[in-house]
Amino acid sequence: MTGFGKATVELAGRKISVEIKSLNSKQMDISARIPSIYREKELDVRNLTASRLERGKVDISVSRESRDANDGASLNLTALAGYKAQIENAAATLGIPCPDDWLSILVRFPDVIHNDTAVEVDEAECAALLKCVGEACEALTAYRRVEGERLEEFFATRIEHISNLLDTVEPYEVERVERIRARIVDGLSKISVAEYDRGRLEQEMIFYIEKLDINEERQRLAQHLRYFMETMAGKPGQGKKLGFIAQEMGREINTLGSKSNHAEMQRIVVKMKDELEQIKEQVLNVM
Repeated sequence: MTGFGKATVELAGRKISVEIKSLNSKQMDISARIPSIYREKELDVRNLTASRLERGKVDISVSRESRDANDGASLNLTALAGYKAQIENAAATLGIPCPDDWLSILVRFPDVIHNDTAVEVDEAECAALLKCVGEACEALTAYRRVEGERLEEFFATRIEHISNLLDTVEPYEVERVERIRARIVDGLSKISVAEYDRGRLEQEMIFYIEKLDINEERQRLAQHLRYFMETMAGKPGQGKKLGFIAQEMGREINTLGSKSNHAEMQRIVVKMKDELEQIKEQVLNVM
């Protein structure tokens, strides 16, 4: 959802510029800096932006540049003369000198600068404003699209890495079961007992080994990996869904780690977690 778009529209004697920036956010959050002359159109600007960008923390900046010398701010000479007279009277009463730089002092007072621009803008300029906002949204969307293609490649690479790591678990799984069985048998052989039920021992051993079995976790993780890729290749706007799938992938990887009981498998699980964390960080950038 990160992006930037800028557009400019020129009219007779005026130029309107719009810049739109967006950052990651679960909801649509718009802040706008708009010249006072366009305040009546602020709601239209916000609605147009929200409809084009869907969600994100969006910052809109609108500027209006006039090339007409008679269109803009001017000095209020009456107010300037009044302030100057009051300062001179105060200086005489207090016995202090008048300032040398009159202009720099006087322009700091309120109402000495007023805007002669008409309160309302014509329909042509209003239409130009919304057109400029729309073009800026299109530029930002194009930026997002390029970012999305880069993220798609990034996710595909991370998913492939996790899938390859998952394939390397199987050889260690066979070795791990045999090692656990041998360790149990060896431990029992060192215990001096008169006799024990070998059938019951075999049942308990099978039950214990089944508790450590990770075949279901491996199958579910493989399914989540495929589902992630299928969702990413489907219709746009699936960022939240991809985030949920990533959470499910994390649960299966964590269960693999807790059941592994094998040093090399633990290292593989750590590598999977590293790849998954990179996915979780970047999936927030997906619409």
